[in-house]
Amino acid sequence: MTSIVPALDTRTAEGSALQAVLLDMDGTLVDTEGFWWQAEVGVFAELGHVLGEEHREVVIGGPMTRSASYLIQATGADIALPELSLRLNNRFEELVDGHVPLMPGASRLLLELAAHRVPTALVSASHRRIIDRVLKSVGQEHFALTIAGDEVERTKPHPDPYLLAAAGLGAEPARCAVVEDTATGVAAAEAAGCRVVAVPSVVPIEPAAGRTVVRSLEEVDLPFLRSIVTGTP
Repeated sequence: MTSIVPALDTRTAEGSALQAVLLDMDGTLVDTEGFWWQAEVGVFAELGHVLGEEHREVVIGGPMTRSASYLIQATGADIALPELSLRLNNRFEELVDGHVPLMPGASRLLLELAAHRVPTALVSASHRRIIDRVLKSVGQEHFALTIAGDEVERTKPHPDPYLLAAAGLGAEPARCAVVEDTATGVAAAEAAGCRVVAVPSVVPIEPAAGRTVVRSLEEVDLPFLRSIVTGTP
């Protein structure tokens, strides 16, 4: 189920068309994509398989079920999906060891959104156990709502998580700004009808209608997020 944290006032900032900000987690707010890849490479090495970089581009940003299923099929590993998912989550937690590094600009952006009482949600394809671990570093108090990939019937690239987040914050999807780092997350947000800021972490993402691409969260602040929703520079 989704987790509601009533730490922030969820009223829309007066005079702004921006109603909410919805943020991805891995690779967007926290520098964890490398940890996930280490987990995948390590677990498959134990199973007798070598993962090449071509596999990384496929699994990045995807939900656990999709990524793990792809890797089983691609390698022919003799392991069931539930067992592999468990081992990958366990290995990831071992690697981060209680501390998750934030992406440049992430802390400043979260503090700015909180200071202006902008309704903010964390929307991730990671499982709840992983989100709760990461939130110890990021700060659960920054989010009025958090949604995990194992709490929705269809996670990214489907629009469901972002539609659920917008509804949970009482916002219209078209007046939500989404910040994502992968094509999978961008597809989910755009399918939901949200405005998207893409901050590519591993695989490049091209600009498109309703989508703005930046190099870092250090380029993103509240006036910038308001401008992409209103369409004004």
